[in-house]
Amino acid sequence: MQIDFNNLNINQLSFNSEFEKKVGNFLEEWSSEGETINVQTSGSTGVPKVFGIEKKKMINSAVMTCNFLGLKEGNKALLCLPVEYISGKMMVVRSMERKLKLIVAEPSLHPVDHLTEEIDFCAMTPLQVENSLDKLHLIKNLIIGGAAVSESLKNKILQMNLDRSNRIFETYGMSETLSHIALKQLMPEQEDYFTAFENVSISLDERGCLTIFAPNVNVEVLKTNDLVDIKNDKQFKFLGRIDNVINSGGAKIFPEALEILVKKEIPNEAIFVGLPDESLGQKLILIVEGNESDEVIQHIGQVSFEKNFHRPKEIIFINKIPRTPNGKVSRIELYKMINENR
Repeated sequence: MQIDFNNLNINQLSFNSEFEKKVGNFLEEWSSEGETINVQTSGSTGVPKVFGIEKKKMINSAVMTCNFLGLKEGNKALLCLPVEYISGKMMVVRSMERKLKLIVAEPSLHPVDHLTEEIDFCAMTPLQVENSLDKLHLIKNLIIGGAAVSESLKNKILQMNLDRSNRIFETYGMSETLSHIALKQLMPEQEDYFTAFENVSISLDERGCLTIFAPNVNVEVLKTNDLVDIKNDKQFKFLGRIDNVINSGGAKIFPEALEILVKKEIPNEAIFVGLPDESLGQKLILIVEGNESDEVIQHIGQVSFEKNFHRPKEIIFINKIPRTPNGKVSRIELYKMINENR
């Protein structure tokens, strides 16, 4: 179905599928007298929770994204993310704020299989993009969020030889910042640093973690658990989460940084974890999704790690790495799974 927010009459819309009905329920909730909307967090870094967000702040967030991307009234957007989470809700709010024509597609790992026309804007997870490479030329502005974009996926995107008018960005944000507050361009230029939106201030706390002050979307200074390298007052590079840091033999290891190196060599999902070890404290283990393969092991052996202790002490292959409902790797569940099976 398609919703034209430039000429919206909810009573004339037919919400048929379960997902379309969820979109309809959100539109009804938005048009109610209440000032807040309930949003569910993904649970990828902790226990899932539900909290209320002011509608006016969601509109402020939508304005920042629409302005950054230059979206205009009448442009076409595609919704293919669950509306239970902030990512899907904000796609609807952006469409409302900028009076876009919103195509509603069932969230799946192949969200654009039936897309035959050019659209101006879409948001996807990395897994969705992985399965949509042959249709990326139809999307003028694509933002990728929900999880880090792997080096393997970046290379696949570059090999598509897209036109320079096709822009692709990786996002940085969380539920508390009402989706993203910064973007990093992957196409046509490949950037190393995220650039924060206008009216967003960034700094480091005493742990070396990012703090965010975005008064248009959150009146509080938000302390994250994300270790970053700050280039200037608007740009930063993500290094990893402080709660994922592995302490092995007294050395602090950032798993996300090592995963980037590994994923340059293999196409598989690969996650580093630290399992309890009597002598090291934590033993560095690499979990690889897929069937055990001598070829994959050989490619991992060719990775140029900066330190010798960055090389995994053990490689474990599993059929499927656990993920949250919106596609993020669940490190908590993965750790439990591996630790309990040893």
